[in-house]
Amino acid sequence: MTNCIARNIGLSLGLSLALGGHASAGGAPEEIIRNPPVLGAVPAVTATAGLQAGAAAPRKLNLLRQPLATELAPGIAREVELNLSIQYVNGWIRNPAIEKPGEIKFDKVRLRSYVQGDGRPARSLAADAGWGKEGQTVFVAPQIEAYPGQTVRVTLNNNLPDDPSCIAQGGSANVPHCFNGTNLHTHGLWINPAGNSDNVLISINPGVGFQYEYNIPPTHPAGTFWYHSHRHGSTALQVGSGMAGALVIRGTRPPTLTENGDIDTLLKPHGATQFPERVLLFQQIQYACRFGPDAGDMKGQIKTYGNDPATNPNDKRYKCDPGDVGQIDGYDQFGPGGWAQSGRYTSINGVVLGKLAKAKAGVVERWRMIHGGVRDTISFKLRRRADNAPAAAGLKASDTEDYVQRYCTGPELDLSLIAADGLTLARAMPRKAVTFQPAYRWDALVVFPQAGDYCVINDVQVASTIDRAAPSARLLGLVEVEPGAAVGGSASAYVQSKLVAAAQANLPGQVGAKVAGELKDGFKLSSFVPHRTIEETEVTGTQLLTFNIDTSKPGAATFQVDGRPFDGARIDRVLQLGAVDEWTLKSAFVSHPFHIHVNPFQIVSIKTPDGVDISGDNGKDPDGDPQYAGMKGVWKDTLWVKNLYASNDPATSRKGEYTIVVRTRYERYIGDFVLHCHILDHEDQGMMQNIRVALPDGKGGASHGHH
Repeated sequence: MTNCIARNIGLSLGLSLALGGHASAGGAPEEIIRNPPVLGAVPAVTATAGLQAGAAAPRKLNLLRQPLATELAPGIAREVELNLSIQYVNGWIRNPAIEKPGEIKFDKVRLRSYVQGDGRPARSLAADAGWGKEGQTVFVAPQIEAYPGQTVRVTLNNNLPDDPSCIAQGGSANVPHCFNGTNLHTHGLWINPAGNSDNVLISINPGVGFQYEYNIPPTHPAGTFWYHSHRHGSTALQVGSGMAGALVIRGTRPPTLTENGDIDTLLKPHGATQFPERVLLFQQIQYACRFGPDAGDMKGQIKTYGNDPATNPNDKRYKCDPGDVGQIDGYDQFGPGGWAQSGRYTSINGVVLGKLAKAKAGVVERWRMIHGGVRDTISFKLRRRADNAPAAAGLKASDTEDYVQRYCTGPELDLSLIAADGLTLARAMPRKAVTFQPAYRWDALVVFPQAGDYCVINDVQVASTIDRAAPSARLLGLVEVEPGAAVGGSASAYVQSKLVAAAQANLPGQVGAKVAGELKDGFKLSSFVPHRTIEETEVTGTQLLTFNIDTSKPGAATFQVDGRPFDGARIDRVLQLGAVDEWTLKSAFVSHPFHIHVNPFQIVSIKTPDGVDISGDNGKDPDGDPQYAGMKGVWKDTLWVKNLYASNDPATSRKGEYTIVVRTRYERYIGDFVLHCHILDHEDQGMMQNIRVALPDGKGGASHGHH
């Protein structure tokens, strides 16, 4: 008998009011940054025992773990049903730019958001159904959790106002449009891209509801993924409003002597040892206020501090006057340098400049971190804050760099990376700075060596960003660490020893000894890697891809892949199920994050314009960019494709092109899906391709159907 539990979302994206407190002058506690609320926690029911008579085991794929569907653990439902609705939400976002020392201030905003299925807020802001009491509204989606072998159904109801541009009106589909149409993408999941599964080629228009059905294969890797809107023409606008959430595939499969398992089974509590988990979703909600109809030539333009004659006319920081309501309603809010100029803040789980829930010295934590923003790079660091540091309340965006330099002066903490884009690494990568490009996920094991407050910093360097803007170090939040076990010497070695002890305690006999031996040998995670390495002898074909922005026409920019903008009626690549391709990725104009749906890829090499491979453990980019070192052999679904220059002159462009080679297998699924730049305003304006995986025709080509 199949167990099926129907459950509405009990917590909303747009309407969780932080309980950390908000205050005006005289005392201003930082908001507490909590893990996102869990949508669809797996209910406690009994899993079906045994396969039906005559049922076949799953086809053997190139994974290092082959669990049968019967391996759903007790207490995990085979089927889960959830509901999401989309509507406008009135709320508040903290704006440090208008604060004075000792106070916290907020701007009114009205944003497209996810709410619980019946359209009512899970936690009412006010009885008057207006904006309610001033305080941080947490614009972050609830977290979805699932297990390999589960079927998850999500009914998405679009309750936004009517939008005529969602119906074909002529003109280019690459002009942003249909701001109130939507769909849902499960980013990074290895599931069917067609029908009512992870299908981003449909439009759920206002007034329409649709049920997605995600059949997660029993061989699916456990890991950190995410979900977000993906309607071509409005993806950036909706994700930029906060329509994104964590999607965690939990793992219950321990490794054996012959098969790999889930690292979750290693990071289980044992004795007095705990491995607390944090889920951190970084968002960049770039709301703006505009001049009204009586403003003459300024009508509809974004208000900035430079509009005020009493201020610097070059001050591009966004400004909202009393009574204004901030919104995200146009693509003039996205573009080169726009995020930094706006003065807005990167939020963590919907909170601006907040404090993470308390940690304890010496306790190893698992941090699942997701870049859920539209376009700007994050370089994540942790440093101890000086004991005499003032509160962060009253800090303008432009002042946080000075605050970091004055008070966040402790040593950079060692972070042990264990997974990239949800996929467990072959061995842990020690890092003091972690680069997040849009859509990246990194899982890190973090330990604080002593009590005190620690700064969460975005320390962006020019070499890692699309705009190559001046370096900056912004404070994102704080972590209060309570006394515990002091960590002397190398934090990485300390974490390694804790995992060795966990292997011996959590895994049986010879398996525990095997895993402990791998951990001792260079911090290897060999027993938890989900995919087999793609050897050169396995490759059956090649693909070449080049991103470009054509600026040759004055006042215009055309966003292209392989010299052409997106055309929804055109299939750009037909790939064969079962084939293995080696892809060469380049960018002819600035840098872009490459993302392909369904099948992950493995990095083979990353070469500088001079032809030097910098993807090895000791790789050094002459540009001073640390993000590529150690990436050889890593599995991902999104990867930064770099060019040093913004030039349509081919000779100049080639001087700045990096050449990236990756390999991928097309397994299990056929159907149409997309690849694109994950700077989402680029994708909306045409930097995307339609991909089709088709059955082989038996004669060396792809089948085109029988009609």
